[in-house]
Amino acid sequence: MNRTLAEMIQEQKLVTLLPDATVQDACRRMHADCIGAVLVTADDGRLLGIFTGRDAVRAVAETHDFRTGKLRHRMTKSPANLPPGARAIDALRLMRDGGFRHVPVVQDGIAIGIVSHFDFRGLEKDRLDEEIGLWERIA
Repeated sequence: MNRTLAEMIQEQKLVTLLPDATVQDACRRMHADCIGAVLVTADDGRLLGIFTGRDAVRAVAETHDFRTGKLRHRMTKSPANLPPGARAIDALRLMRDGGFRHVPVVQDGIAIGIVSHFDFRGLEKDRLDEEIGLWERIA
């Protein structure tokens, strides 16, 4: 229940794209790898943004350039992130409070992983539910 994000991502194959990749490139990669987001990084691995399924829907709904439109214009820039030593419950709280489903794991500005709400065990989710219930009773 007290897993760190480093433990959660230790065998993860990180999927990143450069900001000049297209929306279509990102969607194809997400589909091929059965993932809901890709991290957008600089050549040196610095996290620049995240592109999620929600960003893809918005890109298609707002424009007709999803085949040629660049991720730099469609990604969520400077997304909330956590260091590898953060606990699973910290990521769950951040996702709940921010209304999103993915949290990049970053060390010294370099993207080293990503966690999704699907990565969490029942005990971690139960703990978050207990916290929410406690705060609702206090308020």
